[in-house]
Amino acid sequence: MAKAMGGTRVVDALFHLPESYLDRTAKPTIQDAKPGTVATLAVVVVRHERPAHSRQPWRIVVEDATGLAELVFFRFTREAQMPPGTPLIVSGKIDRFNGRVTIAHPEHMVSPAEAWRIPVIEPVWPLTAGLWPRQVASAVSQAIERLPDFSEWHDAPLLKREKWPPFREALRAVQMPDGVVPDKAARARLAYDELLAGQLALGIVRGRVRARAGRVLDGGTTLAAEALRRFGFEPTESQKRALAEIDADLGSERRMLRLLQGDVGSGKTLVATLAMLRAVEAGAQAALMAPTEVLAKQHFSTLTRLCPVPVALLTGSVKGRARTKLLRELKDGSLSIVVGTHALFQEAVEYKDLGLAVIDEQHRFGVTQRLLMGAKGDRTDVLVMTATPIPRTLVLTQWGEMDISRLTEKPAGRKPIRTSLHSFSTLPDVLDGIARKLAEGARIYWVCPLVAESEVMDLAAAEERYAQLKERFGDIVGLAHGQQAPEVRDAALAAFAKGEIRLLVATTVIEVGVDVPEASVMAIEHAERFGLAQLHQLRGRVGRGADASFCLLLHEDWVNETARRRLTLLRDTDDGFVIADEDFRLRGGGDILGTRQAGTPGFKLADPVEHEGLLDMAHRDAEVLLQRDPNLVTERGQAIRWLLRLFERTEAMRTLASG
Repeated sequence: MAKAMGGTRVVDALFHLPESYLDRTAKPTIQDAKPGTVATLAVVVVRHERPAHSRQPWRIVVEDATGLAELVFFRFTREAQMPPGTPLIVSGKIDRFNGRVTIAHPEHMVSPAEAWRIPVIEPVWPLTAGLWPRQVASAVSQAIERLPDFSEWHDAPLLKREKWPPFREALRAVQMPDGVVPDKAARARLAYDELLAGQLALGIVRGRVRARAGRVLDGGTTLAAEALRRFGFEPTESQKRALAEIDADLGSERRMLRLLQGDVGSGKTLVATLAMLRAVEAGAQAALMAPTEVLAKQHFSTLTRLCPVPVALLTGSVKGRARTKLLRELKDGSLSIVVGTHALFQEAVEYKDLGLAVIDEQHRFGVTQRLLMGAKGDRTDVLVMTATPIPRTLVLTQWGEMDISRLTEKPAGRKPIRTSLHSFSTLPDVLDGIARKLAEGARIYWVCPLVAESEVMDLAAAEERYAQLKERFGDIVGLAHGQQAPEVRDAALAAFAKGEIRLLVATTVIEVGVDVPEASVMAIEHAERFGLAQLHQLRGRVGRGADASFCLLLHEDWVNETARRRLTLLRDTDDGFVIADEDFRLRGGGDILGTRQAGTPGFKLADPVEHEGLLDMAHRDAEVLLQRDPNLVTERGQAIRWLLRLFERTEAMRTLASG
């Protein structure tokens, strides 16, 4: 029971909701019973047909006025209770075998006097081996009986408008339906309760973050102006807007905790660079952390070109005297800006005064980790960047403790990428097109599919395609994948960047952090096996230079309707936020960002896709409620505290308790 319900407490039984319902209202005669349906029959036992050996089933032949049927059992011990002539009410799934109506292992088999025991509408709960529906029904019934009559935490006008029952009634209607399948109102009420608890909890934690003392980093804009001069382009309107929001945070006395969302190529690095220079001009230090050494080196190259102050690189491969010197300069403050990997936050690394920490592509961190990112300095401001557009639903449920800035435009000069779909039957034509582009001097990515959750299989697919392409195009073909030694993989990527390799066969190792402006073609095998967000990320590896760029999505000749819809959407739009929202609806939120986020709330009663409209409502309701009653001391506030306890929003409760 604990395994099925996710815990051993009463609340786990309470929130273990049915996934569907069996409707047993059909009471046909044997003659009218339809195979494949669930029905309840009134019959009389004719005879028992015992099995000749243990592998055969036990059959009870029964009848009504219209004909004969069979009840089939592979284990049966109740022969004495059901002699011929015994009237029975049986309920189960109707089948037909050798021309006769059968019910294999009826779920219910009682005397006519006990017919009331058979539920008309029966919940179907998720089960596990060794657990029976009646055990779950008993536990759920007892859990509901133990529920106190809570004070209502919703406004009366809302309940009236949505026609929502009280909390306890909604649970009873969903868990113990009385003769009718529960309507959507009861389920929606419970989903809204869970979503509101989550939004309130994030709002309370966010209030704590905002209230935490920060520091004013306001030293002027001379360094930023010089960086913009070196950049040579005017920032886009959304870059200017994001910079204004970040500048306001840095200039305020509260600590910044901001998420900078930007699609591939939207110019997040420029925004981060200008923010870091503002911190430096105020006399503090700034650090930019990237998830991989390749991406860290790329950022280091960009910052070195733009920044009018020295920039250092700290990764695991920086060793010996160079590392000792770098650490000393960070500690004494002679080094203002450092770029690196997780090495930046190791215990041995000390900063004189870390004013701003920028974390790139760290969407896998949960709320707690994000709050701790600035622990290397005194009241350090934190800016988190992601190139994976995050669906609004995930922004509200999993990033709600952060302020959000969105970059919605591409910088001037970026050319659109022409995306096209190709079935594998046209592969010879695709390869001819690749040959023409190579003859023109183009650089091309060829991404091999995720065959299964197995790097070995992925590797085999990549190496096989590499061998085929190398046989046709020669030494200009290279290979990069996650199982190579880092130096071998980095050498292949470097050779591609220099143009020594012009057709790079790769797995998704190139998804993030590979920047080769000369690359103008991206071919993706078995595109139907990738998530939309991942395809969009891969496509963003091209279109960074002056040449027209192309993305070729290769797919099986026959793909299902959902896959075709996804690929068509990708072909028709390059708006990462539209793509991310659609990906979330098609696949759900678990892996939208490449990996399930640590520390993020799962849902028991709400479906974040089905109840997306309720999530918006809960977000607004929570904001208004916390503005009016931030400490939840009013009558409704006290009821809300029960809601937070029920849904175990302990972080929010601790914050309230500590004042």
